[in-house]
Amino acid sequence: MNDLLRKLPIGIQTFEKLRKGDYLYVDKTELVWKIAYTSTPYFLSRPRRFGKSLLLSTFEAYFEGKKELFEGLAIEKLETKWETAVNSPYGKSNMAKE
Repeated sequence: MNDLLRKLPIGIQTFEKLRKGDYLYVDKTELVWKIAYTSTPYFLSRPRRFGKSLLLSTFEAYFEGKKELFEGLAIEKLETKWETAVNSPYGKSNMAKE
């Protein structure tokens, strides 16, 4: 689809829904891959409505090995061992205010 005609992901908080719905997405998966492969802990402090839940959802899809969601993104070329990603431990969190 033409990038100029893609829908804006207003209110979309899950990576899977964003990718399957063909929403506009700025590829930050190279950073996701780098964070996953460093042993340095990260504290990601971001303001409200600034993508925390989407970032965690991206990590979740990556660690669950949902390779099809990453087609055409930077991480597709960087990750050569998807089975390693599937076996990595991760915790799930939701930043949405309830």
